[in-house]
Amino acid sequence: MSEQPTQTPVVPSAAVSSARRFLADHGTTARAVVAYLGQKGARVTLVGEDGALGDVIVADVATGAALCEQVEGLIPSEWDRDTTEALTIGPAHRRRMAGRRVR
Repeated sequence: MSEQPTQTPVVPSAAVSSARRFLADHGTTARAVVAYLGQKGARVTLVGEDGALGDVIVADVATGAALCEQVEGLIPSEWDRDTTEALTIGPAHRRRMAGRRVR
């Protein structure tokens, strides 16, 4: 039985552009956490050197890992203490994530 060669996933150019734009705006490196989203695909959450938060949605976890390899400056990470401490969430982001208030 012969082994099938593994193919590297094709990363959409829009995902590469988005990650590079994030790096240009928030430092030369960023932590990248790839998380499975189910049928929707995978989210690559980016944490910039300045603590900014961003994300890129891709087809699957393998494509997210390939994005990290393809874009210079992305550092594959996990949601560990160092990554969460690097994150800075400002008041505007907190309000947006909280949603509308019911009065």
